[in-house]
Amino acid sequence: NYYVVHTLEEARSAIRLLSDAQKGKANFFVLDTLKVEETVFSVEMESPPNTVAARTVVKTDAPYQKLVDELLKGVMISEKDELPVSARTDAEAVLAKSGRFVQRRHSLSGGSVGLFEGKRIGRKKNLEMLEADIAQAEDEERMLASQLFSLKTDLERLKSSGRQKELEQVRRAVNLADQQKAKVMTRIEQADTFARDALSKKEQLERDIGEKEKAIAELDARLVDCSATLEKVKAEASSMDGSYREAAERLSEASGNYNQRNISWIQQQNRVESLKQEAKFLDQQQEETRKNIQQLTHRLGEEEKEQVTTAENLQIVTDALLGKYREKKTLDASLSEAEQVYYQARQAISEIEDTLRAKNRIIQDCQSRLSQLKDAFNEVKMNINAVGERLRIEFSVSVNDLINREDQPDLPEDQLEEKVNRLKSRLDSYGEVNPMAVEAYKEIQQRHEAITHQREDILNAKRSLETTIKEIENTATQQFMEAFSQVKAHFREVFRSLFTENDDCDLILSEHDNPLESPIEIIARPKGKRPQSISQLSGGEKTLTATALLFALYLLKPAPFCIFDEVDAPLDDANIEKFNRIVKNFSRDSQFIIVTHNKQTMAAVDVIYGVYMQEEGVSHVSAVDFRALDHFSLLESTGGA
Repeated sequence: NYYVVHTLEEARSAIRLLSDAQKGKANFFVLDTLKVEETVFSVEMESPPNTVAARTVVKTDAPYQKLVDELLKGVMISEKDELPVSARTDAEAVLAKSGRFVQRRHSLSGGSVGLFEGKRIGRKKNLEMLEADIAQAEDEERMLASQLFSLKTDLERLKSSGRQKELEQVRRAVNLADQQKAKVMTRIEQADTFARDALSKKEQLERDIGEKEKAIAELDARLVDCSATLEKVKAEASSMDGSYREAAERLSEASGNYNQRNISWIQQQNRVESLKQEAKFLDQQQEETRKNIQQLTHRLGEEEKEQVTTAENLQIVTDALLGKYREKKTLDASLSEAEQVYYQARQAISEIEDTLRAKNRIIQDCQSRLSQLKDAFNEVKMNINAVGERLRIEFSVSVNDLINREDQPDLPEDQLEEKVNRLKSRLDSYGEVNPMAVEAYKEIQQRHEAITHQREDILNAKRSLETTIKEIENTATQQFMEAFSQVKAHFREVFRSLFTENDDCDLILSEHDNPLESPIEIIARPKGKRPQSISQLSGGEKTLTATALLFALYLLKPAPFCIFDEVDAPLDDANIEKFNRIVKNFSRDSQFIIVTHNKQTMAAVDVIYGVYMQEEGVSHVSAVDFRALDHFSLLESTGGA
């Protein structure tokens, strides 16, 4: 992101150029401002463990060595690709060799490395090194080709010398040795795998043994308690053997009544909670109403005071207004007399103005006639000057000379007119001369060259854009086809899990030549049906097919949570179970929010939120977390019934 210049003046010149051309801003490194370090950089003293200094690895040309040393001062390259345990380091930065992480003094960043990251600088140097490597590889290839040719020649010679059987024996021995080597390597790999698996299983078993021992200890304690209880029950059962069946029936009946009453008690508790919330809400409303009444009472007293003050002010204003009305009548009488005097004076002024307008019209007519005469005089004068100028330029004759010149009776008038006409025709035959023709030609030529250059630039840009569009289309087509294949496989898998293994479905592109613009046909064939289109399926089958397609897209790119709005409405009981089962499977990795009115779906969820409106315009939410319920508490309270 920086330009490298040698002097500060070059940077200033570039900044002035950018400022004058309005081309934005740029950053510059000035080489002359960098100082040469007097001390040699010590890798052993400053390098953290398993790292090397970056400026000992980076190679550059001599003029830029000071800049590289300054930029990479305190930067290390880690030989290991393991993430550091602590984010604090004494170095300015520690870089992983693969680019996986960057560790600074008080921060740590990293992640996956993209395909186009790195190698922003030194590409020319890399190309030169690659060219040298390619040349070396070509030399090695030629050398190996010559060796291969010589070996083939020796092989042909050996074949012709009658040692074919020996070669076959050698080949068989070599092949046998390779096979034995492969078997041994396979056994070694299997042994290593088996050892690793055995070690991991051993660790897992040790952890399981510890957990099981804890569970066994707890079970032993519970077993002792249960044994004591069992002895008591046996003692009671031996004394009450005759009435055991009747007592068991009564116990079952009592357990059922207890469960029923417990459910009723829970319902009553919920009602009590709702009534408490309602009472709390009503208390709040009552308190707010009481405060509003106090505020309104206070405002009412203030408004009554303002009303009394307003009535007093109104009486004062009324008295003042009556006085103003009396003054108005007096002023109206005097105004009528003044208007009569004004109208008389206005009539006299109008008569005088009419007389003045008549005289002004006469003056304007005279001035107009005078200006016409002046214009005619000026026009005649201009014509005389134009004729005189033409005579002076074309014939070098002055007008005054012609006026003072005497007539020449020797030349008749018709000959003079004929001569004049002949000269005029000769002048007309020459045509008009354009003195700016050369400049116009040069200007048009420059314009033609500029337009031609612009046309070439536009054609090059068009070809570049077409190439880019083609590359984008190829990449998009490849990615689309990969995603389409994955979605098709997921769609078939999810569809068969919702229906049966014998059912079939497919996604087909209508136009294979243009997959990005092609319509996609959805084929769904449940067992026993051969529909021509998806519209021939039932409502439940359409819903399951759409659900399968949604989960197929979900498997392509899983989302953290999904929202379903009454998706299960058209489904029957059997399909509801399939729908709930597949949602349960996918809920291990994502959270599902389902809006539903179906009882089976409500019974299958982990948490249910009931929305109700206790009073008009106010909605309430009641949440029940089924995961927090202890389903065995009721059984233990009834003695295991």
